[in-house]
Parts: sequence; C-alpha cells; structure tokens
Amino acid sequence: MRASHRGASSRTPRVTPKSVESGRILHGDCIAEMAALPAASIDLVFADPPYNLQLQGDLKRPDDSRVDAVDDEWDKFASFAAYDDFTRAWLLACRRLMKPTATLWVIGSYHNIFRVGALLQDLGFWILNDVVWRKRNPMPNFRGRRFTNAHETLIWAARDANARGYTFNYEALKAGNDDVQMRSDWTIALCTGEERLKSGDGKKLHPTQKPEALIARAILAASRPGEVVLDPFFGSGTTGAREAPRVPFSVLLERGLVKAGQRLFDARRRHTAMVRADGALALGNVVGSIHRVGAIAQGLEACNGWTFWHVETGRGLAPIDTLRAQVRSDML
Repeated sequence: MRASHRGASSRTPRVTPKSVESGRILHGDCIAEMAALPAASIDLVFADPPYNLQLQGDLKRPDDSRVDAVDDEWDKFASFAAYDDFTRAWLLACRRLMKPTATLWVIGSYHNIFRVGALLQDLGFWILNDVVWRKRNPMPNFRGRRFTNAHETLIWAARDANARGYTFNYEALKAGNDDVQMRSDWTIALCTGEERLKSGDGKKLHPTQKPEALIARAILAASRPGEVVLDPFFGSGTTGAREAPRVPFSVLLERGLVKAGQRLFDARRRHTAMVRADGALALGNVVGSIHRVGAIAQGLEACNGWTFWHVETGRGLAPIDTLRAQVRSDML
C-alpha cells in the first residue's frame, strides 16, 4: 500500500465515473439514497453513524436535574445483531461508491466503534489509523461509577488492502501544527457557544453535533480541493459547512479593532492579558498566541482563544470572536 502525500500517483489506475453533483443534500434512508448514486464516484467518506448508546432510563445530575442525553429513535436498535446488520449495509453502500483511491473516516464511542472496526475488516477495508479525539471539555460522569468519557475514536480506512495512491496531506497537516508531525491524538473542544445550533427556545437542535474543527481536520488530511466528500449521516450538517475566511488575530490590530497595550479578559475576569504590537498576548512572563496563552492561563493543553478572550465594551465584556465576525463580514 502506498500513500500519496499530495494526491494520487500518476501510476494509479484511473476510472472515469459518472459525475456526482457537489453540494447536494439527499433526504431519505441513507442506504437507499447511496444505492442510487454512481459507483466509484466518491473521493472521501466521513461517517458519524448512530452510536447505539443503549441508554436505560433518564440520566440525572447530582442535583437530580435531567441530562439532555441522546434518546432519539434513530439511535435505538433492537439488539447488537440488528446494529451490526445496519452497519454492514451502510459500509457496503459506501464501499461501492468509493473510488479505488478513496478513504473513509468513521467516528464512534466505546459503545459502537469496536463493532464498526471489526466489520470494516470483515468487509475488506484496510485500517490506516485510529485517531483519538480528546475532548477538552467533556461531560462529567455524574454517577461517579466510571471514568469520565473524555474521548471518542475515529477510524481512517482505505477501501481495501491493495489500495494505491490514497491522499494523505502530510505537509499541510505538519505546517498547521507548528511544523511538527501530526499525531493520532487530537485535542479539540466540544461544539459549544455560537457554533452549537439551537432552536428559538435555546435547546440543542442536534444532540451530538460535532465541532467543525474536528471534521475540517479529517477532510484536510485525506482530500484535495474539488473532490467529492460523502457524509451518509449528515445530522446537523457540519461536514457541508462552508469554511469561513481565516482571520489572524493580528488583522484585528491592523484594523484598529484592538490596540497594542489593550487588556483582554476571560468571561469571569479571572485572567488578564495584554495585547502586544506584534499580535501576540502577554500574560505575566508568558508570551504567545491567543490560543496558547489562553490554554496556559487555564492549565490546559488547548484553548479556542477567540471565545476565551474578551474585550471591554460599553455594554460589558464581549468575546473577541465578535470582532473576527465583523472582519469576516467585510471580506464576504
């Protein structure tokens, strides 16, 4: 098996499938909808299937309040055998659609990922990596009888053991990781704040919405611009979200939205950092990006500095992410 760091090898056998219209949302049973698509037409699959959580009764916090857990009908299966049949069917449907150079991502928790992994191997897929998504802000274990579930697992697999020329954008991942080789453990926060989709009454629109940063990294790792990505379980639509223009923090300085010497605060004013003229933050003797300094302030490995740091306004504190949104609106 050979990976292409920049794309498929020139020696890779080429197929000329029928084109698949990009940017489409097909509403219906995923297996039936995939059966209507042309074979060997997909470059990458990202699948976030039901986890079959097997919840029994309500989940309560120590104060006896109810946890908004996943109790939807789409996550309920009569037995493990029924779940395996469902998994086998959608995996086969995906495999038919995958080009010889295509790869597949599937995410799950301890409830289902081992069953999915075994079926992947049984069906002839070739596992390339398993990646641990370490959640920076996991939900605690309220009953105190188990470890806190602080991670989920992604499996990255080729269509078969003889796959040639699958895409792995090694250089791009390394460049975006401070020139250090990307590891198989990714520390990324849960989907919260403005990214979390909510109804008019403030309730979550989808119980298991994934953070854009997680899916974006998976897609960046294994596809090229213009290729077709299939998500058979579209859920809240994160895989199809349009990427917003990148705005470095220094642009806020250039536009006068923040000024050198200005102080930034966390939401509770526990931490105060000063903006430097070069776009870095200073927190005591610590100097770095908004993300690095925010992480150090909290004693964490990672931090989304855009939502952690706030500026003082006439109406109180506001996240610097609101300033970034202002810049983005001017760029569109």
